[in-house]
Amino acid sequence: MRHLFDKELKTVTEQVIQMGHQVDQMLKDVVLALKDGDVEKAIELEKYDDEIDQMENQIENLCIDIIATQCPIARDLRRITTILRMISDLERIADHCVNIARIVIENKGRPFMKPLVDLPNMQDICSVMIHDSIESFIHSDYKQAYTVINRDDEVDAIYEKIYIELLNILTQNNEEMDPVVKEQVIMLLLIGRYLERIADHATNVSERVIYMVTGKLVKG
Repeated sequence: MRHLFDKELKTVTEQVIQMGHQVDQMLKDVVLALKDGDVEKAIELEKYDDEIDQMENQIENLCIDIIATQCPIARDLRRITTILRMISDLERIADHCVNIARIVIENKGRPFMKPLVDLPNMQDICSVMIHDSIESFIHSDYKQAYTVINRDDEVDAIYEKIYIELLNILTQNNEEMDPVVKEQVIMLLLIGRYLERIADHATNVSERVIYMVTGKLVKG
């Protein structure tokens, strides 16, 4: 009986890892499309959302089957419930990537009114957070999970800087501002917000890993 449980749990774990890596790649690709003004790539990435949703549903169904047939307890049950929460956060990260892709499409390949520096920096940190949160899950490493949680402050600080800078541009030059520039300011504000939320979801994953390993619920 334990052998069957371990086999099923291994299958689910492998699928979660695959989902995590796919979501991370999606984030990297969509910000690259943003920097390059690559509308075709953004359209392609927008279609990935259904694939991620299917992965979430498949993993969720497998977890429900394990709970129903194997009746896991203690640490095993914490692992299953952690996986269920993780895939929800990973799916939300994919949703935010799709939102960014739609902005790239809406911008129609036009150069932005300011160089894109801070947003790619946010993405770099978010990608490290996603990668490390998945690694902490793979190795049951709660210390690595804590490092992910701590990095959320870096993303928040960059987002606050972007928000203040763009809001000042919007309010100081509102009447005579070119409509395209105004539209792009709003686009960049939204992208910053989406990236900030992606970091929050990576933090959520790490918090669940800590719960899985230690049994303690933490909030970053």
